[in-house]
Amino acid sequence: MTSENAERPRRIPEATVVRLPVYQRILSELLRSGSSTVSSEQLAAMARVNAAKVRKDLSLLGSFGTRGTGYDAAFLMAQIDKALGVDRDWPVAIVGIGNLGRALVNSEGFSSRGFRVAALYDIDPAVVGERVGPVTVEHADALAKTARDGEVSIGVIATPAAAAQEVADALVTAGVISLLNFAPRVLAVPADVQLRYVDLSIELQVMSFYQSRRADEVAAGGAVLRAVGLTPNQGADGGSPEASDYRLT
Repeated sequence: MTSENAERPRRIPEATVVRLPVYQRILSELLRSGSSTVSSEQLAAMARVNAAKVRKDLSLLGSFGTRGTGYDAAFLMAQIDKALGVDRDWPVAIVGIGNLGRALVNSEGFSSRGFRVAALYDIDPAVVGERVGPVTVEHADALAKTARDGEVSIGVIATPAAAAQEVADALVTAGVISLLNFAPRVLAVPADVQLRYVDLSIELQVMSFYQSRRADEVAAGGAVLRAVGLTPNQGADGGSPEASDYRLT
């Protein structure tokens, strides 16, 4: 089969990509509890979205649900793994082996989902040479060679904010085009680099927004959210409004 005739992967919207790991976690818990099948309604209730949205998300992976029976939980989980690419081996380099870096090394979220901690880097002489988990910490100067040898697919930045941009530059220069940044700093990277942020302070500020608006609405005796310029959006899938379906007016 020529490349022109080869079937291209189906495009999956980012909103769906963000929900797939949630479905994946739910399926894992259901399988551990002994459930072998799951309905879209069950997934929807546990993921706190509507069932139409769940069915639409899963339809992007293929047609494998059975009306009246639901989905085979193990098979569905395998399809989500495949779509997310976690059925492959992704070597990860963590730069910055402080408290956060060490916690990431020991996180089950890496090893249980195909993300193998392959390299650790720091510049602190007291840390370089130390064995953390299964890997010995190397000096950051060695990062370029390791990455260029193809031993790193994803770079995780767990440094103080002041060092984050320099580390990102070093990773990109070495050919690493997928970065996960835990440092509280906005980074500048080339357009072809996949960059995602994990920032607890941002998440707390978002929660603070909703908490303060909820308190204001309760004090005013009005409906939560709607009186502060938010109106429910009847989604394209026709489901009832959810938190993600509210829009500014």
